Amino acid sequence: MARRVLREEGRRKAALLLDYYLAEAAGLEVWLVNAREAKHLPGRGKSDREDCVWLCKLNERGMLRRSLVPPEGIRDLRSLTRTRSRLAQDQVRHQNRVEKILEDALLKISVVISDLFGTSGRRFLDALVAGERSPAALAALGDRRLKATRQQLAAALTGRFREVHAFEIATHLRLIDTINEEITRLDARIEQQLASIPGVAPACAGCGLIGGGHSPGCASDGTPVLGLVARLDEITGVGVCNARVLIAELGTDMSVFPTPGHAAAWARLTSRTLQSGNSARPGRTGKGNPYLRGALGQCVMAAARTDTRLGEQYRRIARRRGKQKAIVAVSRVICEIACILISDPGARFTDLGADYYSRGDSRRQTRSRIRELERLNPGMKVTLTPVQQAA
Repeated sequence: MARRVLREEGRRKAALLLDYYLAEAAGLEVWLVNAREAKHLPGRGKSDREDCVWLCKLNERGMLRRSLVPPEGIRDLRSLTRTRSRLAQDQVRHQNRVEKILEDALLKISVVISDLFGTSGRRFLDALVAGERSPAALAALGDRRLKATRQQLAAALTGRFREVHAFEIATHLRLIDTINEEITRLDARIEQQLASIPGVAPACAGCGLIGGGHSPGCASDGTPVLGLVARLDEITGVGVCNARVLIAELGTDMSVFPTPGHAAAWARLTSRTLQSGNSARPGRTGKGNPYLRGALGQCVMAAARTDTRLGEQYRRIARRRGKQKAIVAVSRVICEIACILISDPGARFTDLGADYYSRGDSRRQTRSRIRELERLNPGMKVTLTPVQQAA
C-alpha cells in the first residue's frame, strides 16, 4: 500500500512539472507553490469550487511563497552534474569490488600503498591480469617514491591469485576505464553548459566588464578577475568539481533566498524546531538535496585535514559532539559562503586562520584551559594567584 501511494505521488509530481515546463515554454511567468502555503491560511478551504480565484487573491496580497524551480540552463547543468556523480559512484563501486577480489585471493596490496588505482597500483593489477605471479617481479614494478619497501610489497603480493580472479579484475578494469572516458566527456560538456549560464563568467565588480579584464580607468585595474567556479574553488575543501555542483544545485539567482541562512535551511542543513505547547526543542535536520549535501560532505572532509578556520571548526565540534554533527555544521558554513560568493561577483573568500577561535574572549579561554587541566588531574583544583602574592 505504501509503495502504491509513493508511485501515485511520483506520477502527480511528474505531471505537475510537465505542466510547469509547458507553460514556461509558452512564455508565461509560472509560479510553483506548495499547497501547504494555502492550506494553513485563514479563509476558504482547499476544496472550494472557486479555489483558483482564492489562490489568485492570495498571490496578489503576497501571502504565497514561490518554490525554487531553476531556469532551463541551470536544470540542464544539474542533469549533467548529477549524471557525473552517479558515474563516479559506479566507478567507486567497481574499485571496491576489485579490492574485494584481491582480498579473496589473499593479496593485501591496499595495506602497503595508499591508492590501489594509482600509478603503481595499476601496474600491479595489469601485471596480475597479464599472468605475472612472481611476488618479486611484481614488487619491482612499484614506483621508487613508495614508502613501502620491496620486501613489504612482495609480502603483500604473495597469495593464491588464480585465473578466475584475473578475469574478474580485467572486467572491472575495463568498466572503470570506460567510466573514466565518459566522465571526461561529461566534464567537457559541463564546461560548455557553464559558459552559457549568465553570472558564471568573470566580471569586474568595479567597471562591470565581463570576460576577465578591466575597462580603462577602472579603480581595480590590475586585480585578477575570476569566474564563479574559480571563486568557489578558493573556499577551503571545495574543488572545481564540487564548485560546479554548488552552482547546479543552488543556481545563480540568490534573490530566491532572503539570506544565506535560508539557503542552508532549504538544503536541510539547519535543525528543525519541534514545538509542543510552550516547549520547543531542536530536531533533526532532515534529508534535503542528496546531491548538494553529498558535495558539501566531500568539501568538509577535505577541509578537515587542513590547518584553516573550517578545519579547526570541524575538529572542535567533532571532539565535543561527534563527526556527523561536525559535518553538518561545517557544510552549513560552506553553503552560506557559497551563496555570498554567488550573489556578489566581487566577493572573494578569505580564510580567517586556524587561530580564529583562540582569538576570542580571554576569560573564556582561561576557563577552558582550567577545565582541561582539572580533567587531566582528577581530584585537583586549579586556582589562579596574582604574581606578587605568589612571589
